[in-house]
Amino acid sequence: MRKVLAIAAWLAMTSAVAGVAHADEVGGFKNDWTGNRIVVEAIADPKVQGITCHLTHFDRSVIDRLRKGNWFEDPSNSSIACRQTGPLVIGDIKTDQAGEEVFSERASLVFKSIAVRRIYDKKNDSLIYVAYSRQVQDASAKMSVTTVPLYNNNASWTGRKP
Repeated sequence: MRKVLAIAAWLAMTSAVAGVAHADEVGGFKNDWTGNRIVVEAIADPKVQGITCHLTHFDRSVIDRLRKGNWFEDPSNSSIACRQTGPLVIGDIKTDQAGEEVFSERASLVFKSIAVRRIYDKKNDSLIYVAYSRQVQDASAKMSVTTVPLYNNNASWTGRKP
């Protein structure tokens, strides 16, 4: 058990050090009689001013946890939409094919999280944001994608545009 707690502490510390964005809950509603909720969070990209992503995900109720067990885990389902919400100023972002993680939130006590990754599409001059589930085992293929075009948006780069 101490090993699991040490891993959880390390994961929390590394995501905090990595400069991952913070989510603000902006809405939510119950979607069934047991009290399960759909939560809507706003995430500002920490390296791209003027872009806000809205992430929706499931939050299990106590009644649902009692009925189905599995107390410490929420489903991996999520959806994302990112839009320009101000003047675009692009900082020092990774422009390789893997991009970089901009947000991560736990969906279980230790082993599962929902993450958001930004990828720069140079050919189409766009930023792609992918929301996905990450698990240590039994990985989930649940994901959602959105694109913010930079073409004709007067985006400025703090460094040199790739």
